[in-house]
Amino acid sequence: MTTYKRVLLKLSGESLKGDREFGLDPDTVAYVAGQLTEAVDTGLQLGIVVGGGNIWRGATYEAAGMDRSTADNAGMLATIINSLALQDALERNGVEVRTQTAISMSTVAEPYIRRRAIRHFEKGRLVIFAGGTGNPYMSTDTAAALRALEVNADALLMAKNNIDGVYTSDPNIDESALKLGHMTHLDALQRRVGALDSTALSMCMDNGMPIVVFDLFKTGNLSRILRGEEIGTLISDTAAASV
Repeated sequence: MTTYKRVLLKLSGESLKGDREFGLDPDTVAYVAGQLTEAVDTGLQLGIVVGGGNIWRGATYEAAGMDRSTADNAGMLATIINSLALQDALERNGVEVRTQTAISMSTVAEPYIRRRAIRHFEKGRLVIFAGGTGNPYMSTDTAAALRALEVNADALLMAKNNIDGVYTSDPNIDESALKLGHMTHLDALQRRVGALDSTALSMCMDNGMPIVVFDLFKTGNLSRILRGEEIGTLISDTAAASV
């Protein structure tokens, strides 16, 4: 039995590259698919937004002189590559998957249609939302927040790689950094939490969407969150900041 009926999970592109400098690591993709399969097997309605930073980082190319809109459009294509790889790994586990893209690519995946996505959830299918929001200047964090709100998800889960929550400072630099168990959206904005961007945070705050930041690569964490265990950091409109 899960605490949530429907959730939106945000995966970073970097989480799929494993120990490689860039691209996709098949073993890592298979591991992630395994964790998602366990979640779906509980009866959870699960939506996924995947980043594309393991293949393309628009900010890097913009800094090198590329037009920002063009760079971001390329990044959207990178998220579609990652989404198709994840779709394949999930289908090999027996999960029924539908991938929807925010930019038109009808020979590869369905177009994003909100009502169709919700119908897929109701039929027990996992839905991958690819292509970000379909607009430049919008991160995949923002896409995740937007899709979570549009499909009436109960929570937005921010899966991280070897980061088990939000800290008072960077724990890799500051040994005295303390992990925050609970905090409000406003506190997260004021602290400039790097776990997700300010646009996504503001959208969730304005609409009362709870966020859980956790380490996906600690086996079992996703399933434990779904059972209601306090894993990672909860950001909500009712949780008081721990520090």
